[in-house]
Amino acid sequence: MDQRISVKTFYIETFGCQMNAHDSEKVVGTLIGQGYTQVATPDEAELVFYNTCSIRDKAEQKVFHRLQQFKRGAKGKKIAVLGCVAQQEGEKIFEKAPNVSMVCGSASYNKLPELLVQLETGNRRVTGLSLDTDLTFETPLTRRDNPHRAYITIIEGCDKSCSYCVVPFTRGPERSRTGASVIAEATDIARAGYTEIQLLGQNVNSYRDPSPAAWDFAKLLDEVGRVDGIRRVRFTTSHPRDFVKEIIDAIDANPALCDHVHLPVQSGSSRVLEGMRRQYTRAQYMERIAWMRAAQRPIAISTDIIVGFPGETEADFEETLALLDEVGYDSIFSFKYSPRPNTWALALADQISEEEKTRRLAIVQERQREIQIRQNAGYLGRVEECLVEGFNRATGQWMGRTSQNKPLNFLRRSADQDLSGRYVHARVTRAGPNSLVGECVN
Repeated sequence: MDQRISVKTFYIETFGCQMNAHDSEKVVGTLIGQGYTQVATPDEAELVFYNTCSIRDKAEQKVFHRLQQFKRGAKGKKIAVLGCVAQQEGEKIFEKAPNVSMVCGSASYNKLPELLVQLETGNRRVTGLSLDTDLTFETPLTRRDNPHRAYITIIEGCDKSCSYCVVPFTRGPERSRTGASVIAEATDIARAGYTEIQLLGQNVNSYRDPSPAAWDFAKLLDEVGRVDGIRRVRFTTSHPRDFVKEIIDAIDANPALCDHVHLPVQSGSSRVLEGMRRQYTRAQYMERIAWMRAAQRPIAISTDIIVGFPGETEADFEETLALLDEVGYDSIFSFKYSPRPNTWALALADQISEEEKTRRLAIVQERQREIQIRQNAGYLGRVEECLVEGFNRATGQWMGRTSQNKPLNFLRRSADQDLSGRYVHARVTRAGPNSLVGECVN
């Protein structure tokens, strides 16, 4: 007699970065392939997944808050914790949250079908926590949620061992897919009607093709940009140590490669960068900025900034502010230093108070806001091509994004014309700190 419990509806919530968002697409594709049906709310679901992020403490605490919410009223539901918190905490999650039935790290997503069988047959503690580098991180099926942009993971893990970062412990060492498999997936994506691809990796430019072809990242980037039907190729996130001039040469040579680079600096102080174990100095980072500024077409640059790293003096902080002014970033992601388990920075003396970190973060964000106002004002009167992503009924504007990854909202041309997924040209008429406003010209 079949004793399997019927668990066929699922809900998934994703925390964290684009890597996690794409991981969730892989998980959803696998579940649908196994006969499961996705529902819109956790209340409707028999199986609830939380795909987690542990880069910062705040993101991790959000997950445990969700689990607390299920302590009551979750009878009959099965709860699974996926991703970085799952890998970091392992089976301790079962003790912290006894209502959890599955804990699975990202390296084990290709094992989901067999883990689901264990869950369905009544196993109360199912785990997938291997970081075996012989296992592929690809999954046979991916359900793509973004109707206009498709993601491809080309490299998993990290070998850099920054002193503040938990990724090497949750994602394992760097391991790359073959170039042929990436091109095959990009070709399938183009045939499905997508025109924009974003290549993903914790350190995407550290990519090294393990096949005899031995492509580096610049070669792979160029080849993806030559796939028939693909008009735009983006990539994130790059590590400055492995960012080589050949990447800029590829962008210059191939118009399908978007003129935007996200290059996290974290700090403008070489002394702090050494404490972070970032493996480059301020001068070396600025050399890479110079390559971009010398490119044949203007490249928008974004970055990550961490304030309040242990031992960061006021002088170090001023160097970060000076770096913002010198580079003139188009946008930044800024954060307070967050102590993470297993990291070397936990043992460092001279921890910065929460109040001081908050003060420094506010200063960084206000300085960058002023920079973005000036930067975006330079777009007034220019005509930009945007990929239209949707329509905002409240403002009566179409929402698009330029090749430089700038949001550009423009007035619709007619009430019955759907522009979603199309490339249109718009003249910029207004500019704010975070987006551009314009009018359609074609």
